[in-house]
Amino acid sequence: MIAILGTGKMGEALLSGLLRAGFKPGDVLATARRPERAVDLRERYGVHVVSNAEAAKSAETIILAVKPQDMASLLTEIAAHVPADRLVISAAAGITTSFVESRLEADIPVVRVMSNTPVLVDEAMSVISAGAHASEEHLRRAEDLLRPVGKVLRIPESQQDAATALSGSGPAYFFYLVEAMVDAGILLGMPRAAALDMVTQSIVGAAIMLRDSGEHPVILREAVTSPGGTTIAAIAELERHSVRAAFLAAIEAARDRSRQLAGG
Repeated sequence: MIAILGTGKMGEALLSGLLRAGFKPGDVLATARRPERAVDLRERYGVHVVSNAEAAKSAETIILAVKPQDMASLLTEIAAHVPADRLVISAAAGITTSFVESRLEADIPVVRVMSNTPVLVDEAMSVISAGAHASEEHLRRAEDLLRPVGKVLRIPESQQDAATALSGSGPAYFFYLVEAMVDAGILLGMPRAAALDMVTQSIVGAAIMLRDSGEHPVILREAVTSPGGTTIAAIAELERHSVRAAFLAAIEAARDRSRQLAGG
C-alpha cells in the first residue's frame, strides 16, 4: 500500500502517474485538506481518501507531498502513527531528510525526492537522495515508484537544492522561453497558433536530438550556426543582453530560495 499525504498538484501528478504505471486504485491511499478535494479525488481516480494518521498507519510507503511550510505540522500529526518498518519519501522542496527524521519517533528510513510536473506525461526528472537510515533497498523502492513516470537519478543530498533549481523549476523556464519566442513570432507578423506550433515542435525536436544523439549542446548549436547567418545574429543579440548570465543568476536564486524553505 502506498499513501500520498497532501494530494495537491504534485501529489495528484504522482498519483495519476502511479495509476498509469499499473498500480490499482485500491493500492493507493490519498489525503486532502478540503472535503470537496477528497470527493474529487475519489470520483476521478477511485482511490480511498483517508486522514493523514490512517494513511501513515496503513501504508508501507508514505509519500509526503505537502508544501514545505506545511511539513512540520504534518510530521507532528503523523509521528506517533508511523511504524519503524515504513519507508517515508519526502517530495517537498527544500525539506531535508534530517528535518523529517528528527520529527519522527523511530529510525525511519527517509528518501528525499525532487520531481517535476512532466510526471503528468510520464517524462518527469526525479532526483533522489538517501537519509541516514535509508538503505540500498529503500532507494530501489523509491526508484521503482518513480521510474514508470520518467527518469530517476541518485544524487548526494547536498546537491538537492541545486536540483530543485535546475530540474524541479526547469519546466517553468522552458515555458517562459516558449512564451517569449511565440511573442517574437507575433511581433514578426505570425499568427499566434502558427507561432506556437513552430516553437513547440522546434523545441521538442531539439530536446529529442539532445537526448538521443549524445552530442554536447555546443556541438548541436554550432551545427545550426552558419558563419554570417541568421542564427549567429540572434545568438549575438542574446549575448549582448546577457541572457546566459541571467539564466545563471535565476537558477542560483532558485537554489537560494530552496535553502531558505528548508530553514522555515
